[in-house]
Amino acid sequence: MKTSIATVSIAGDLAEKFAAISAAGFDGVEIFENDFLAFDGSPGDVGRMAGDTGLTITLFQPFRDFEGLPEPQRNRAFDRAERKFDVMQELGTDLMLVCSSVSPVSLGGIDRAAMDFHELGERAARRGLRVGYEALAWGRHVNDHRDAWEIVRRTDHPNVGLVLDSFHTLARRIELGSIRSIPADKIFIVQLADAPLIEMDLLYWSRHFRNMPGEGDLPVRQFMQAVAATGYDGYLSLEIFNDQFRGGSAKAISVDGRRSLVWLMDQVRREEPALDMAVPPMPDRVGVAGVEFIEFAADRQDAGQLGSLLRMLGFVEAGRHVSKEVTLYRQGEINIVINTERQGFAHSSFVVHGTSAYAMGLKVEDAAATVERAEALGAEMFHQRVGPGELSIPAIRGVGGGLIYFLDARTDLAKVWDMEFTPVTSASSGNGVGLTRIDHVGQTMAQEEMPSWLLFYVSIFRTTKTPMVDIVDPAGLVRSQVIEGLDKRFRLTLNGAESHRTLAGHFIAETFGSGVQHLALATDDIFATAAKLQVNGFEPLQISMNYYDDVEARFGLDPEVADRLRSANILYDRDDNGEFFQLYAPTFGEGFIIEFVERRGAYAGYGAPNAPFRIAAQKRQMRPKGMPKL
Repeated sequence: MKTSIATVSIAGDLAEKFAAISAAGFDGVEIFENDFLAFDGSPGDVGRMAGDTGLTITLFQPFRDFEGLPEPQRNRAFDRAERKFDVMQELGTDLMLVCSSVSPVSLGGIDRAAMDFHELGERAARRGLRVGYEALAWGRHVNDHRDAWEIVRRTDHPNVGLVLDSFHTLARRIELGSIRSIPADKIFIVQLADAPLIEMDLLYWSRHFRNMPGEGDLPVRQFMQAVAATGYDGYLSLEIFNDQFRGGSAKAISVDGRRSLVWLMDQVRREEPALDMAVPPMPDRVGVAGVEFIEFAADRQDAGQLGSLLRMLGFVEAGRHVSKEVTLYRQGEINIVINTERQGFAHSSFVVHGTSAYAMGLKVEDAAATVERAEALGAEMFHQRVGPGELSIPAIRGVGGGLIYFLDARTDLAKVWDMEFTPVTSASSGNGVGLTRIDHVGQTMAQEEMPSWLLFYVSIFRTTKTPMVDIVDPAGLVRSQVIEGLDKRFRLTLNGAESHRTLAGHFIAETFGSGVQHLALATDDIFATAAKLQVNGFEPLQISMNYYDDVEARFGLDPEVADRLRSANILYDRDDNGEFFQLYAPTFGEGFIIEFVERRGAYAGYGAPNAPFRIAAQKRQMRPKGMPKL
């Protein structure tokens, strides 16, 4: 498997791009002409820079408006091509991409285009170069890879081949079976990109909204299955035009790109096991049975406040770590850990972010296989000193640099609470409120980070993604997308903030980065839980009474039900399959959210219609802007 990426896909100058692309593990790089033209050096300098970072220049692109031109434009096009051939030879690459013409003076006709390409192939052959023809989705006469292939076929020249681009084919919904009949040796390179499904002009969609395979909604896997069926074993190259990527971290985007290609080909290999493909070996995506624990980093003062809050919420102190300043709180299947160590990763996290949920533990089918797959997909491994008698729990770095630990039932990892914690005798007592398990965890990040972490989760774990929704904060929009396990036992919401004035944006700004902001805890009876919480001294987030008048009318609720919701400050939603109830605690610290939920029937959502009203309530009870922390 040979991987490449176009320089247009990431930010920076050529030196920065080459360094990031090489560090991510790519084999090659496409030189986008504008990047070369902006470079203050010779083509030979570019070639040497690429070689010094271990990269092969796979392609020079694009050469525009070539085929089917009348004179004198035709002659000028060949003169331009000769100049580009000069550049290519100095760069040290042998392949030039020619995209289908959009020139208003271009003439149609497959035979006319084939004649032009035959002459271009002759000129390229004299220099030991090749030409690849690509059908732009908005080409004037050629906008379909089937027509581009017919031109290449009639050209009948060994130095002229086809460039297949997933975006151009999939954007036009072109039948994919036609690819399978193309000879592999006539496919000179394959370019890959995904995109969200948006109804808009093709050119604008392509230039601004492409993303990595797996981050969008196009059937890129099916496209690549058709390509693989030809026997093609050349470069797989990313060509991503995306405004956020061009303003983001070249290193992070490059890592995402490499991950997307490896995951794509892993899927293709599993769908087409009879095909011989050089794909890095790795275990299949791993199922997640739920969240085993959430771990907070805190100092002793905040740990005391957090512990008091948890006890009010019905948790009991169930254990203390045998060698570390770590306390376990438990209710039902929910485990919350508070770490007040003065050294190690938790302490470093506290120093940077303050009291925060810096780690979570996932219950997986096979912890070792999970880490092996994550590492193959470019995840950053995490290792920490282990004391005598302690378990070495496999972990990787996740959102905001936090940790994701993995536990399974097939090893001693299942015994972590017995082996590493001393039980507290009062654990059987306490005022439980009926909380059973973690329904979902919400992670907040800058909006431009969302595609990256979406790809991270769906490529490693056996999960699906739901459509993105807009959450209306009184100060702006927050984009939200959900990652779910196939059996719904694992649910994760990714929330992308555009403005620091939103509740999500405030959390990022005040805690110095992305991380877990929201913990939703399940109950089987929300009204009983609310009553028990009240006995414990709990005061819920106060929801506007106007909300309840609207809910009663909108859903046609029985007035008695509406009154129960109103008196307990419980939010309500309903879909075709069931009902959803939500009760919020006041925010903790700089916007950390604890929510109690009950699902009835097969309700599949997360209460998104209620978000504007609970966010308004949460912002009313937060520290006013400009007021110092106590």
